[in-house]
Amino acid sequence: MQNSTSKGIFTTQFWLLGLSSFLFSSSFNMLIPELPSYLTNMGGAEYKGFIIGLFTLTAGLSRPFSGRLTDRIGRVPVMAFGSLVCFICGFLYPVFTTVMPFLLLRLVHGFSTGFKPTGTSAYVADIVPANRRGEALGIHGMCMGLGSAFGPAVGSMISNWFSLNVLFYTSSVFALLSILILVNMKETLAKKQAFSLDAFKITPRDIFEPDVYKPALITFVIYFGFGAVSTLTPDFSRFLGLSNRGIYFMVFTIFSILVRLFAGRISDRRGRIPVTVVGCVVLIVSMVVTGYAHNVTTFLTGAAFFGISMGILSPVLSAWTVDQSGDHNRGRSLATMFITLEAGIGIGAVLSASLFANRYENFPLVFNVMAGFALLGLVFALYFYYHKRKEARVI
Repeated sequence: MQNSTSKGIFTTQFWLLGLSSFLFSSSFNMLIPELPSYLTNMGGAEYKGFIIGLFTLTAGLSRPFSGRLTDRIGRVPVMAFGSLVCFICGFLYPVFTTVMPFLLLRLVHGFSTGFKPTGTSAYVADIVPANRRGEALGIHGMCMGLGSAFGPAVGSMISNWFSLNVLFYTSSVFALLSILILVNMKETLAKKQAFSLDAFKITPRDIFEPDVYKPALITFVIYFGFGAVSTLTPDFSRFLGLSNRGIYFMVFTIFSILVRLFAGRISDRRGRIPVTVVGCVVLIVSMVVTGYAHNVTTFLTGAAFFGISMGILSPVLSAWTVDQSGDHNRGRSLATMFITLEAGIGIGAVLSASLFANRYENFPLVFNVMAGFALLGLVFALYFYYHKRKEARVI
């Protein structure tokens, strides 16, 4: 693998990958703020939690396959397939205009994030030196974050100025551009194998790689809050009188991007667990502030804290996962982390929608529960830190 300590990270490959990820992230994120009202207008208000829940279900289920394929046939084909799913689904939304077909399409759309981020994270780890891994993943996450900010804000504008169908087609165009960038990307997997049906023979270790259980466990519990934010902040925005339902996403992503610029680098120097502890504390604050927001200023303050927490936790947990893996199981290890991430988001989305029950007075309850899961992540991180220090003293 190409990760000697003397090698820099700011290569053409790195920036092309970042641009592809920005376009991919924009593609599926631009739909999120508009889908709850879209589903409500179909008569499916009670299924709001499934907008994110079904998407993350197939993303999680596909991770063992994407991880295995990433380690066998290469990083680039797996990335391209993920973007291709986004491209196709964007054209199908205007066709599937009743509740059940729409939910089925959300299920299929989830394959996109089940594949693209797995291949991308492995690719980044391949082309950067190990001692700058946290920094590189943080900067690449910034590219994904820019898409998360740009997509929802622009998606709401497109929907307001033109129509939902134009928004869906625009999503497809962004996904297509993401694929085209990958066409001439150099493959980084040294020992590729030909594609065969054997690649789909999943073992228990393909589903959960024990070597990375620590970052995977923390990832699972902290992403419940992300599921709640993705599901309920569009309704929360409307409740507070915000016409652009993507503003919360834009604010949290801007702060996430700013923090990513140095959070990964600090974790390279100070360690993954101490930085994870800080991220969990900020996440708890963000959930409480968001839940008790009674005006736009407090609501967006919660978004800022949420962005800071995700800007810390996302690159650090990814780098921690790669640290615990080897070249031979990098895709599988990252797939495990993403499985727990998607499970956390999906369960958080369904649970938050159930607790909310379309009653605005339930917002504090929902986000206090999500703060509780973030607190659990903090407890795990402190426990792992304590045992690491204890083992160091014994040695």
